[in-house]
Amino acid sequence: MSHTATDVEPAQPPPGDDHAFFGHPRGLMTLSGLEVWERFSFLGMQAILVLFFADTVANGGMGMNPGTAASVSAAYGTLVYLVSVAGGWLADRILGSYRAVLYGGILIACGHYAMAVPTATMTWVGLGLISAGTGLLKPNVASMVGKLYATEDQRRDAGFALYYMAINIGAFAGPLVTGWLGEHASWHWGFSAAAFGMTLGLIQYVLGRRHLAGRKRAAEYALAPGPMRRAVLTIAAGVVVVALVATALALSGWLTMDRFVDVLTLVSVITPVVYFVVMFRSPRVTPEERGRLRPYVVLFLASVVFNFILFQAYSTMMLLASTNARTEIFGFHFPASWYASALGAFEVALAPVVAAVWARMGPRQPHASNKIAFGVILGGLSFLLMVLPTSGHADDTYRMAAWWIVGSYLLLGLGDVLLETSGMSATTKLAPKAYASQTMALWFLSLALANGIQAQIVKLYGEVSNPAYFGVNGAIAVAAGVAVLAAAPWLKRTMHPVH
Repeated sequence: MSHTATDVEPAQPPPGDDHAFFGHPRGLMTLSGLEVWERFSFLGMQAILVLFFADTVANGGMGMNPGTAASVSAAYGTLVYLVSVAGGWLADRILGSYRAVLYGGILIACGHYAMAVPTATMTWVGLGLISAGTGLLKPNVASMVGKLYATEDQRRDAGFALYYMAINIGAFAGPLVTGWLGEHASWHWGFSAAAFGMTLGLIQYVLGRRHLAGRKRAAEYALAPGPMRRAVLTIAAGVVVVALVATALALSGWLTMDRFVDVLTLVSVITPVVYFVVMFRSPRVTPEERGRLRPYVVLFLASVVFNFILFQAYSTMMLLASTNARTEIFGFHFPASWYASALGAFEVALAPVVAAVWARMGPRQPHASNKIAFGVILGGLSFLLMVLPTSGHADDTYRMAAWWIVGSYLLLGLGDVLLETSGMSATTKLAPKAYASQTMALWFLSLALANGIQAQIVKLYGEVSNPAYFGVNGAIAVAAGVAVLAAAPWLKRTMHPVH
């Protein structure tokens, strides 16, 4: 690693910005605004993606069976989070945070515009661009939020709370707009709305750039000129080679969609295994840090189990809602994809409540490992709840009340609030110092693995009964959460300094 003081991104916002946004730096408004629109576009598109895949070609869809539609949707999520691991490295060594986020946002917008074109080819091109763009943007926006505050600044946690609330506002609003357009106009009009949202996010990001820390051109830990040229050439050559090989295999008939999904699942399994092996064997990791890595493996696996359930809010649960749930409340009819907005709404509402409860409990609040375990159990219960309305029917023409799916999302949203905040905090505290800059990569690998496993399991959706599908998956998640609770004494002992 070669870097000097001049390589670092020292640019700071104007002094008057420090308390301009609800007592926080004005740059927080710029970054939160970007995340509102990025989540609006990403989750708005994801809420209708599986429905688009499963819809008939005559209706403008892709004509996939439900299990395949859910599997391909999960594979897309796997690719997004795998690319995110590389996105953090590119920002640190080559692009710098500001440019990485800007270029990522441009790719995302171009991807959504491509998906607005009603052809299968442009759909796949668009998903590829969105995957690459999200991989650049997602891991680096959070690091830019951190740069707005000094390490000892007491506002840091509250600032991140506002930032995560912005994420959930976008998650709530996106499916409302894209879902309405997808059902009442066409799926591609829904994708167009996602493109428009990302464009608005980019405009306000560029206009607000003077309020951001670390906005200079140089990367924070930039490679020296020689190694940087070699790295850029290697990356470019690698992309070209992979594209050529994939094209050749696809034209030969070997690289089918099923095999592509299987390859992504395999990569999502191998990558975190290699990552942990390297950390456990690294001479730069002290024995004390190695001891803290062991409990982190448990928490990593707990995150995988929970997110395996969470991500199905946008796949199997969407499919179930579209075929077997009523889409009206108090006489008001709505698109099935609007159910996805309930998850964002619950998280916006529950996050400050949970934070207030923990603050009131102070040192009496549960240990971080128990919070994560409760989150996993709630995720499992959200699936077990679906066993009740899907059981005892002679055929698949039944329609359950809307409150069943809303109740499932309430449990899932509360579980997400408990697990994600504690899990990310534990990641930053338990990761070895030599790998501190890669803590986000660790977290994204758990999300990639969850999606990779989902891409295989959801193939069973529609092949087995709905009570069996949701019941078995939910029971496994509950059992995993109980196992983490049972390991609490050991986790508390070995997770210092996490409380």
